[in-house]
Amino acid sequence: MDYAIQTGLILVTGVVLALVAQWRGWRPSLLTALAVGIGFRVAIMLFSADDTWQPVDFVESFKPAGEAVLNRQDPVLDTDSRWHFLPTIPYVYALLLWLGIPWEIGGRLVTVVADIVLIPLVGKLAGGRTASLRAFQYACNPLALLVASVHGQVEPVALVFGVAAFVVARGPGDPERRGITMEPREAFQHLRSGLTAYGAAGFLRRAVTPLPTERPDLRRALYAGLLMGLALCAKSWPIWLIPGMLLLLPGLRSRAVAFVATGIAPVFFLVTLPIFAGTSFSRFPELIKELRYIRPIVGDWGWAATVVGGNWELRPDLVGFGTYLIYGTILLVTFFWRRADPVDLTTAILLAFMIVTPRLGAQYLMWFMPFLVARPTRFAWPVILGTSLWAAAGYMYLTQFDTDTWWELHSIWARASIVLLPVLAFALPWERRKPKQTPPDPGTPLEPVGTKRD
Repeated sequence: MDYAIQTGLILVTGVVLALVAQWRGWRPSLLTALAVGIGFRVAIMLFSADDTWQPVDFVESFKPAGEAVLNRQDPVLDTDSRWHFLPTIPYVYALLLWLGIPWEIGGRLVTVVADIVLIPLVGKLAGGRTASLRAFQYACNPLALLVASVHGQVEPVALVFGVAAFVVARGPGDPERRGITMEPREAFQHLRSGLTAYGAAGFLRRAVTPLPTERPDLRRALYAGLLMGLALCAKSWPIWLIPGMLLLLPGLRSRAVAFVATGIAPVFFLVTLPIFAGTSFSRFPELIKELRYIRPIVGDWGWAATVVGGNWELRPDLVGFGTYLIYGTILLVTFFWRRADPVDLTTAILLAFMIVTPRLGAQYLMWFMPFLVARPTRFAWPVILGTSLWAAAGYMYLTQFDTDTWWELHSIWARASIVLLPVLAFALPWERRKPKQTPPDPGTPLEPVGTKRD
């Protein structure tokens, strides 16, 4: 990386500004946050575009996917380095290439614009009197700057739609009354009382016929589901955001509407492949198989990196075990945080994922960042600084060396990630599993302030 010093100075400046803002209780305006965020991101993007080093996947995966669409080829099946997601982002890449924008700029423009839009969304997600502070802190977030402006990874695109879905799903009203789920016993009693009051036929009719007062909630659920579907069009991992979005909606009917609406955008982009990319319907089984494929490579992060000595290896055994470990951990987290604010539940799910996953790229650490910045826990800043420092070492320091030296340093770098796992565990919102029983922190409200409803 040719501009490591310049990029590093911007990252350090951002961290200092974010911490001073926290310490001094600044509440910068949204315009200030956007100005700072745009300035930082555009500067690093220009440095990265002019750099002789470019991320391997940015050149050998993302660009060929856009070129494939331009040539009416399937970006998933017809490129040497296959795109393993729906073709939504390759459509955007193709448009930028068709417009003649240099790839080094155009490929990053997608993620930089998405990350800029995330700045006000993080403020909205935070809510209350700290909203402007959280938006400003996200504008200065070093990991977001690296992923969006240096790597050009599409995590910010998935997040901008995912966070927007949360903001829309929460809507107006008292946040403390939203997202509180019923225990199975309570749900059964609710169902039994409904059947008793209306009878089976009346209860079914009542379930499918919304009252006029419920229509705004259903409309909000539809929009939230459509936004979450667009997040899934960028990458597959936003599936972990769906439980939190659903819990923010009031009632079973609105949650059902949002769940169904989530599938609309992915299905649309899948079935339009014959139109936009020339993919024949006969190839769809092969396409679905490719979209479901997870390359069993480990060696970059955590416990799996320790097992393989920090070297890249294809280990289906570790990935298979790790996948079951993820599912089991997510179920436990969902149970223990089932009564928490859905944003805290989502933060817990994503942090737990990072702790137990056997495979990870630095961009994965972006998944929880908007949620943790919006509603920080006691160990939020150790996590933000630790993960950003680890990612910066990979992006900026390791890229200074020749291939052999890079491999030696990569082994050390990957195994060093084990130090971050307990920090991520401490950052889980432990004190917010039952928010009604937890006194609010005067500095950081546990619940965003909204319009109270009687």
